[in-house]
Amino acid sequence: MVIDCVDRAKPALLTLIGERILTNVDTLAVKDFLLKLQESIVARLAAIDPDVTIVTDKWDRDSGGSGISRVMSGGRVFEKGGVNFSHVFGKAMPASATAERPELAGRAFQAMGVSLVIHPLNPMVPTSHANFRLFVAEKEGEESVWWFGGGYDLTPYYGFEEDCVHWHRTAERACAPFGANYYPDLKKRCDDYFFLKHRGEARGIGGLFFDDFNELGFERSFAFVQSLANSYLEAYVPIVEKRKDTEYTPEQREFQEYRRGRYVEFNLVFDRGTLFGLQSGVGRIESILMSLPPTVRWVYDWKPAPGSREEKLYTDFLPHRDWLKLATA
Repeated sequence: MVIDCVDRAKPALLTLIGERILTNVDTLAVKDFLLKLQESIVARLAAIDPDVTIVTDKWDRDSGGSGISRVMSGGRVFEKGGVNFSHVFGKAMPASATAERPELAGRAFQAMGVSLVIHPLNPMVPTSHANFRLFVAEKEGEESVWWFGGGYDLTPYYGFEEDCVHWHRTAERACAPFGANYYPDLKKRCDDYFFLKHRGEARGIGGLFFDDFNELGFERSFAFVQSLANSYLEAYVPIVEKRKDTEYTPEQREFQEYRRGRYVEFNLVFDRGTLFGLQSGVGRIESILMSLPPTVRWVYDWKPAPGSREEKLYTDFLPHRDWLKLATA
């Protein structure tokens, strides 16, 4: 059933930054930006793939939360994808949200964000993921604590050097107005985060990842998040348009499905957003698991043929690289 969203966002909160500096957190402005971001991304992707089916599901949870799920399927370019907005509330922060900040355990919270995963049909087009969120932890009689988190990353199945450089160059340009240190720092965090420890390999070629981000104060931190979020389409769309009509074989499609298995493993074992949604009790299961690909395969002890393009993914693209050669610049 489709119903209107229920808006329970608080317009402003007194927030502690560092130790003593207080500022206003404009949650309504963040929510407005996120909803417009969702709409702009869906519209742009739909323009690339007019045949894709898009289901809009507005939902509300009595336990504390509402959102809008925009789910794509059956397209000629995008086999499955989703661009979801959620604004959820809870009485106590789940373990996944306090693992790095145990002092916040037991606080009530509200979180809002846009999260998206796009699984293309053509194995020459990489899967992309992005999310941008605001988290506020509250406790009666104490200052509220807020932070932004998110980023974006790319998961190719067949590597193209120029695509990887374009992806990272766009990310670097989005970070540049806020300081030269942000791109290399957030790239390293992305490399470290999107790593399957049990496999000893990266999920993809990385991008940007940040969490617990409030160091620039609210207004500047929000501007930083907007810059990164607005650069996602600039980073991804040219790659899609360049590769979507590339011919591929049934064997290459099978390899795509095999590598999608790594995507599933990461999302169900390591992904903080997935774990938060499942542990918080206020997330919507269908929306949380929207990120999983429609078809996937696991093959026992599979190894790529020596010298093949599949092997090149493992040897040339998945190992962490300085794509922009900043270390030698």
